[in-house]
Amino acid sequence: MIFKQHFVFILYSLCASVFKGGQGQFPITQNVTVVEGGSANMTCRVDYNDNTSLQWSNPAQQTLFFGDKKALRDNRIELIRASSQELTIKIGDVSLSDDGLYTCSLFTMPVKTTKAFLTVLGVPSRPEITGFTKPAMEGDIITLTCSTLGSKPAANIRWFRNDKEVQGSKELNATGKSFTVRSSLQFQVDKGEDGVAYTCSVEHVSLSNLYTTTEVLEVHYAPRLEISKPQIDPLEGQYFKLECVSIGNPIPEPVLWSKDGGELPDIERMIVEGRELTITTLNKTDNGTYRCEASNHLGTSTAEYKLFVYDPNALGQHGPDHALIGGVVAVVVFITLCLIIVLGRYLARHKGTYLTHEAKGAEDAPDADTAIINAEGNHVHAEEKKEYFI
Repeated sequence: MIFKQHFVFILYSLCASVFKGGQGQFPITQNVTVVEGGSANMTCRVDYNDNTSLQWSNPAQQTLFFGDKKALRDNRIELIRASSQELTIKIGDVSLSDDGLYTCSLFTMPVKTTKAFLTVLGVPSRPEITGFTKPAMEGDIITLTCSTLGSKPAANIRWFRNDKEVQGSKELNATGKSFTVRSSLQFQVDKGEDGVAYTCSVEHVSLSNLYTTTEVLEVHYAPRLEISKPQIDPLEGQYFKLECVSIGNPIPEPVLWSKDGGELPDIERMIVEGRELTITTLNKTDNGTYRCEASNHLGTSTAEYKLFVYDPNALGQHGPDHALIGGVVAVVVFITLCLIIVLGRYLARHKGTYLTHEAKGAEDAPDADTAIINAEGNHVHAEEKKEYFI
């Protein structure tokens, strides 16, 4: 019945256009973009019209409205405005199947049409991370995969290791008009990965805020031990403490202390509290090699410290004696100064002898060279004269 009325109405409009001779103009439309689940208003206008009807049709070329007459039984579609110059309809609860090219027709002779594209954005699902093995073992190679469904166009996935972005491999699959997007990370885990947060972030034009999900990696690894000690020399009578610092997951327990390959001496001065070994008053009998040991299900680790207790009255015997070094430096400086003084006196005396000899020959000499020769001659004569008197 509705189809018959619609057909009659179309014939009436066509005939009216022919008899009136109206040519009209091409209708004006606009493309519309809407997020899945939202509402889309489709508007068709003409600047002037001689009462010729406007019509909206869907991508399957089914008539939705002819003027103010509804032609398709779809409760989601309703009339907003119908006049000789405008036809506006509303499509509610839009789905991906509504996406496509819509046609507005002006029933002049010939019929004039304009297209408008309704783009429906498919909202991606919240991402999920798979591939986590809890706990992972040090040395394992694991693959983390982040997936999101239902996006249109395809969503973009980004990975972050703590706050630093890392690159993953992307996989894209079409399901109808929407897409399934996956991104994977593959790496070998070590103890440095323990407690690291891996975040998958989904970006899409339909989202005002990013979708994110985070997983924190747990890695089990064998223990590693070291002994921390005071930064001072262990002296007799002092309080002394060693701490067995351990890392490992699970935490290695318990910590066992030993001395020289055997149990600790059963003395009140040695106190073990968890990871700490305390000697309340050191003496020479405490000398030896101390070892701590701890285990988890992945292995056992040990650490050693060789203790040598010094006599505070003979501290200079076991290390650099700063007073001795200072004394050596002072002696070197003193010897250097003495050498400089002796050398200076020698040079001064040599110069004075030279001047005296020159002066002896200078009385009768016409020049300096002759004076020097005369001085040497006088010296010789003096020796000869001395021998003569003897």
